[in-house]
Amino acid sequence: MRLRCLVVSLASPFRRIPSLACVMLGLALLASHGTHALAEGVFTLTSASFHAGSPVDAAQVFNQDDCKGGNRSPQLTWRDAPAGTRSFAVTMFDPDAPGRGWWHWAVSGIPGTVESLPENASASGFLKKLGAVEARNDFDIDGYGGPCPPPGKPHRYVITVYALSSADLRLAQGRPALMFDHEIGTATLGTARMVVNYGR
Repeated sequence: MRLRCLVVSLASPFRRIPSLACVMLGLALLASHGTHALAEGVFTLTSASFHAGSPVDAAQVFNQDDCKGGNRSPQLTWRDAPAGTRSFAVTMFDPDAPGRGWWHWAVSGIPGTVESLPENASASGFLKKLGAVEARNDFDIDGYGGPCPPPGKPHRYVITVYALSSADLRLAQGRPALMFDHEIGTATLGTARMVVNYGR
């Protein structure tokens, strides 16, 4: 794409600026707006534990009743959050569960300087050290609860990282995940998602 440099004058409404002046003007505009004037990256989510579109490994499966897994929350990494992000939140939701779906995990209060979570951040205390808080999931447990669908067709699990405009949603540990979801929605600047599946 070619940049046309024009300047307004009284004698001529639009007059082409010489090429050197054009370059200097472009550099001045770039300096005044910073590197974001060129382009911003796309907010993305990757994971060493989960692979988009693939089945969940046993390490992340719930460990109760007929489900025998490690119940370790997944490793997550996100990049290029929107400008103005002050904190992050994470949720994991099963839209295929009967009724309104099933909340497996909801976290808020992850500092805006953090760009990844290690595997098992929920049970290990890593999130608590960050000052983050976790909701009570639909297993009636605070923190992460892995996939454990009824036998039959595999369910989808949507993992979402939210970039938030607020550093404090005033959510307390153990409040219902649905409440977390509502408050997160009031401050969302952008989202990065991954969908995995699991069946028995």
